[in-house]
Amino acid sequence: MGEKYRRRMITVNARATFGPGEAFKPVTIQRRDVGARDILIDIAFVGICHSDIHHARSDSGTKAYPLVPGHEIAGIVSAVGSEVTRFSVGDRVGVGCLVDSCRDCAHCRAGREQFCSGYVATYGSVGRDGETTQGGYSEKIVVDEDFVVRIPKAIPLQSAAPLLCAGITQYSPLVHWNAGAGKRVAILGFGGLGHVGVQISKALGAHTTVLDLSLAKRADGLRLGADDYRATTDADTFADLAESFDLILSTVPANFDIDAYLNLLAMNGTLVCIGLPKTPPSISLNTLRHNRRSIAGTKIGGLSETQEMINFCAEHGIGAVVEVIDADQIDEAYDRVVAGDVRFRFVIDIKTMADH
Repeated sequence: MGEKYRRRMITVNARATFGPGEAFKPVTIQRRDVGARDILIDIAFVGICHSDIHHARSDSGTKAYPLVPGHEIAGIVSAVGSEVTRFSVGDRVGVGCLVDSCRDCAHCRAGREQFCSGYVATYGSVGRDGETTQGGYSEKIVVDEDFVVRIPKAIPLQSAAPLLCAGITQYSPLVHWNAGAGKRVAILGFGGLGHVGVQISKALGAHTTVLDLSLAKRADGLRLGADDYRATTDADTFADLAESFDLILSTVPANFDIDAYLNLLAMNGTLVCIGLPKTPPSISLNTLRHNRRSIAGTKIGGLSETQEMINFCAEHGIGAVVEVIDADQIDEAYDRVVAGDVRFRFVIDIKTMADH
């Protein structure tokens, strides 16, 4: 590989876990020197995504330890390579779930890099240099300019960071399945993903309903734009809303009765599963056949769509509702996310990374 992939000369403070269930510890990691098409980002904030927890605790079979998670990265450009044309020092930028792809397959050429078989994840993946990628729980990151998006000034960096995963994960299916005026959308699960999905769905013009376990966050849901908010533990919810939705986005990362929610779909309605349960769900084909329903999956978004999403959020005043924490609070934050004790996304203040 070229010189820019061999040299690793930038030492930065980070937080890493060294195995499943192990606490995060202060470490230093090496970033490659800035190559011709690279930009160096001083990270300001990084969000804690549920998938960070899955990887750090090896729920998904992670083997790459020590692991520095973090793929909801917002910061400021501090250096650029000689061939960089899209960014300058001082720009506000973000990095999401991927930092490279093959660049040549049909998906890459169509701007769907998230489906590329050569996709390089922001952390826990093997880059072109043969090294394991390390994520945003760190002071700086070096990324090819093609995998960086610009963050408009209208969005505070701490509120923008979670949009690099949570935002695009909601925006992409809402746009793909034509959420908008005259459509009825339900967001299943009102957490780190769902609270962003509600804002985007409403801004697109759809009648938007939250379906959550309880009404504890109802005031928040209505404040963020929901037209209705129903508890899924109330049997009347399923009777009242039968065959009423064109689109349901499930953000739930656990097993649930999919048939019950398919029954809420109107003619040609679609249930899109974003959260991943640990065991395969059971689905009745008869439930699918009625109303010609569909069940589908989706996976973040490409770089151009991610930029489109960020711009849309800036135009409509959309941002993640966050609780900013210090780097030493990561383990506590993980436990609170698992317990559902966060409104609505933890974000690490990276200036605390060196305080150890």
